[in-house]
Amino acid sequence: MADMNRRDVIELLALAPLAAAFDWTPAQVGRAAEHLSAARAAAQGAAFQPKFFTAHEYEIVRVLVDLIIPRDERSGSATDAAVPEFMDFIMTDGSEDRRTAMRGGLAWLDIQYRKRFGKPFVQCADAERTVVLDEIAWPRRAKPELSQGVAFFNSFRDLTAAGFFSSRMGVEDLQYQGNTFVPEWKGCPPEALRKLGVSYDRP
Repeated sequence: MADMNRRDVIELLALAPLAAAFDWTPAQVGRAAEHLSAARAAAQGAAFQPKFFTAHEYEIVRVLVDLIIPRDERSGSATDAAVPEFMDFIMTDGSEDRRTAMRGGLAWLDIQYRKRFGKPFVQCADAERTVVLDEIAWPRRAKPELSQGVAFFNSFRDLTAAGFFSSRMGVEDLQYQGNTFVPEWKGCPPEALRKLGVSYDRP
């Protein structure tokens, strides 16, 4: 991607509407999460080798997902939850439009940083990285000429969230209480019934 010029990126981005190209189904997300879990267990600590992303693209993805979901006191970051690996599977399993949109979007982002700071995205300092991201993260505030970047980043952010919250770490972060054995069902808690304005008593 380092050899791509501005015209190459524009042509890539023009090939597919970004919002549509990044569309995916819950079934695909679930399949990707299951595949990733099995792959990580089989790898047993071996370094992940992306099938879709180039080495440079994968570096961008790893940095970008952690800017979207960083590590905090509650849970790990997006890379801790294997979101880049999840994305690689989604892209490998997805349509050509989706792959084109992702590749073109990453190239667009890299070119923006080369133009402004004279170096690729991954080599920029955190303060530099936020400059362009702040301009494309808020669709209503973004300049019209950044519309392609806005569409890419918002779709990328959605995919990051889908990958994180379908992982074991993400489910634990949500404190999801489902899928657990309940030895004795005592009904809905009274405080919840009151909040809903319902009861088990028949009139």
